[in-house]
Amino acid sequence: MKKNHVKSNLKKAGKELLVESLKLPGDVLMGDSIVTLTGNKEAWIENYRGIIEYTDSVILLQGKTCQICFEGTGLSINYYTNEDMKIGGLIKSVTYH
Repeated sequence: MKKNHVKSNLKKAGKELLVESLKLPGDVLMGDSIVTLTGNKEAWIENYRGIIEYTDSVILLQGKTCQICFEGTGLSINYYTNEDMKIGGLIKSVTYH
């Protein structure tokens, strides 16, 4: 095992222990993406890193640890900042890659 890989694993384990011991929301401190769906017509995404693909049938986002894919019809990004966004349209599926 490479030295940097071991350091990275120890650093991540240390962060997780800190989050657990302080009872802080892990998603916020660890940078995980948060996806909140309102029915199948609206999605709020927090903590994303970027937009990879954007069409009216597919919106693919890069999160910290994975990609998040929204598929549907009439999809649009109604609002976005560097930290969060709102997707509207008929959302048929959300998958993580």
